Amino acid sequence: MAKPEIPILRSFLFAPGNHPRRVDKALALGADAVILDLEDAVAVAEKAATRKTIVEALSRPRRCRGYVRVNAIGTPWCLRDLMEVVGPCLDGIVLPKVESAADLRTIDWLIGNLERERGLPVGGIDLMPIIETAAGFSRLDRILGARTLRDTSGPWRVKRISFGAGDFTNDVGMTWTPGEEELSELRVRMIVSSRAAGLEPPIDTVWIHLQDAAALRRSVERSLRMGFQGRLCIHPDQVAVVNEIFTPTAAEVARAQRIVKAFEQAEATGLAAIQVDGVFVDYPIVYRAQRTLAASAAIGKRELA
Repeated sequence: MAKPEIPILRSFLFAPGNHPRRVDKALALGADAVILDLEDAVAVAEKAATRKTIVEALSRPRRCRGYVRVNAIGTPWCLRDLMEVVGPCLDGIVLPKVESAADLRTIDWLIGNLERERGLPVGGIDLMPIIETAAGFSRLDRILGARTLRDTSGPWRVKRISFGAGDFTNDVGMTWTPGEEELSELRVRMIVSSRAAGLEPPIDTVWIHLQDAAALRRSVERSLRMGFQGRLCIHPDQVAVVNEIFTPTAAEVARAQRIVKAFEQAEATGLAAIQVDGVFVDYPIVYRAQRTLAASAAIGKRELA
């Protein structure tokens, strides 16, 4: 049984690109990825100057992946954002307010041409769309099918999508409560549609109640149970909680090891259904145990790097 490839992007921490000290702090906090923002966190008058600040920050040594949230495709700033930030130190672009497959194909085409012009591997820069409007959700399956409608060659750079609950609830007039029950159907749809499209599990939305640590933990645990691979973070204190919850515990790893070992022994004798710790185990349970072990190993390797 082949071991699955597991992403290790548990935490994406936003930092306003026009605040150099906050950018430097964010890059050193232990998030798996940092998103330097050119969109909502940056005033219109500062967007142009902030691009240079972001490029300089990404060029310095860091242990995390470096992403940039550019302005939405329908704004006057998106094209220049891409032209100035695409370079050898950029790991990915976060594209807000994606509402059509054409949005993704257009930005993919632009990034690809910039990669070619600048001698970078074509497809090497990730593109992570944020689904955060009614239009985006109504066309979600078509958006995720954009790969099959491309006009360019090379690998598809969209590995995962993310959820923007703040803009979405504002767009539709929904009340975003601390319990988040109103978001459940949207989250399930993102999980199922991502899997059907062959993408990694998506990244869940930010948590805005900054003074309620217990509720943050409950929300992140809910994201894990539902099948997300990580969370967007808007405060440094959220990173450690997200990383902890999305990292398999020692007990989970030990149980996964017992399952895989016992099943390998049983499989060698022709059995494919056994009990481990009083629980029925067949191939789906084994595959989940393998994913747990692969995730644990990948996270451990990253943290030792």
